[in-house]
Amino acid sequence: MAKGSSLLFLGPELGEKQDAIDEIRQQLGKGREETSFYAGETAIAEMVAFLQNGSLFADTRLVFIKSAELIKKKDEVDLLGAYMKNPQDNTTLILVSDTTSLARALEAAAPSAGKKVFWEMFDNRKQEWLTTFFKRAGFTIRADGIETILELVENNTSALRQECERLMRFLSKNKPVGAEDIEKWLSHTREESTFTLFSRIAARDFSKSLEILHTLLLAKESPIAIFAGLTWCFKRLRDYTTVVEAGNLSDLEFRKAGFASPKMRKDYESAFRRYGAGAAELCLALTAEFDMRIRQGGADLETLVMDLYLYKICFQSYS
Repeated sequence: MAKGSSLLFLGPELGEKQDAIDEIRQQLGKGREETSFYAGETAIAEMVAFLQNGSLFADTRLVFIKSAELIKKKDEVDLLGAYMKNPQDNTTLILVSDTTSLARALEAAAPSAGKKVFWEMFDNRKQEWLTTFFKRAGFTIRADGIETILELVENNTSALRQECERLMRFLSKNKPVGAEDIEKWLSHTREESTFTLFSRIAARDFSKSLEILHTLLLAKESPIAIFAGLTWCFKRLRDYTTVVEAGNLSDLEFRKAGFASPKMRKDYESAFRRYGAGAAELCLALTAEFDMRIRQGGADLETLVMDLYLYKICFQSYS
């Protein structure tokens, strides 16, 4: 009988985090039982009761508690922490969060070797990752192609892998892939995404934004993933605002700040013009507020909460 374990997988780098989870799945084998809980949706006492009961049908169990940063109440932290110090045999518990830290008692309850923070990649690592990814698939990609992908795709290897795999259906292995190929086919491979949603938000087009949002929700895109993508876009709006306020609006300065793509620059110029200089921080705060509402409110009210968020983003005053 294998001893149980309690692990913490934290941080914003979703791709490497998923790779680590898949490695554990492989180690546990096909006979495992897998269960996921979301903090804020299921009571901690219910989770712990489940963890303490062994499985009748599986040799091993893999249990996730996602959005673990929401576990903050002392009684809940103490209850879960006590279990983590003495986990059930044959059970691997993984607390998952996009943040880089949890309640102190939860971190103390996990073995030091069991805490892993998956940090966002630096630009040089992302460039190397993309070059290798394309090379393994038989493609050659130019530096301007890599730069354009990093401008247009959310900043984690999970999103990069997904978008590049779509791109490769249209690209030719007979010539190097450049920026013009990326811009042409990346938009072609997407029906709707967080980035097309941001484009309509930037234009303050509430009707089209609402249509795209509902398309994403019907396609089973999670609201938390949508908020993560929009957070990335509003952080980029903050970067764009910094360039504009510095007063040097040359093409070189925009490229240095990561805005080489004409389409991308057009969206951020539109958002800056319509919303004003203080918009980025206010939009980030509003997005964080509604992200918390979604995590705490359960699935029944998701569409209503998302509609209200979109209305506030499009119509609230940013002056």
